[in-house]
Amino acid sequence: MPDVFAQNVATSADEAAKIVPRAEFRVFGQGVIDLVQGKIWNGKTVLFAARKMPLETYFLSVHTNEANVKVRDGLLDIKTKTGETPEGYEIFQPRGKFQFPVNRADLSEILSHLKVDMKLDKDEYPIETFIEMARAHSDMAPVNVEKMRYGFTIDGIICEYATVWFNGAQIETACAESENYAGMKEVVEGMGLSEMPNTNYLRAAKRVLGMIV
Repeated sequence: MPDVFAQNVATSADEAAKIVPRAEFRVFGQGVIDLVQGKIWNGKTVLFAARKMPLETYFLSVHTNEANVKVRDGLLDIKTKTGETPEGYEIFQPRGKFQFPVNRADLSEILSHLKVDMKLDKDEYPIETFIEMARAHSDMAPVNVEKMRYGFTIDGIICEYATVWFNGAQIETACAESENYAGMKEVVEGMGLSEMPNTNYLRAAKRVLGMIV
């Protein structure tokens, strides 16, 4: 049975490249949770324990909506968008996890995914320093993200609904993710979400912060 709350483990970029990426369909809005709760029993549903996630910091860049860069429990995790399915579901490929403090070469790699240039003149960077650097940079914004997640599967497709806070601003989200795109389509439609725009965490956070409209 899949674990929707798998423990973070540091990985190299080479190891991450071997992971078969899932496609994801995600929506944000108000009333999303009530909608999903009323429909999740349309298929074979298995519930997981609810989980309040540790505080995460996402790093947003004005130059890309395709690099998901976040820190949780001291690990910086990178996933980049590599394509979409015919249904419009987004495919993000893991690019590695970095344990802070990071060295100059690792931070340079992290920044390359964000398409941001910074002067790096130290040999090592703790997470607090990187957050301050991002906050001071005109093309970047760190955002604190809190999540109360409720995971489940429907017909074997991994799903969740959650309450999310971006810098304290509350919004609801729901998603389905899998390598089984046809199965995803049925589950997304069954949850009543198919007419809502597919919106990843980056775009949702940027809307809350006013970086995009």
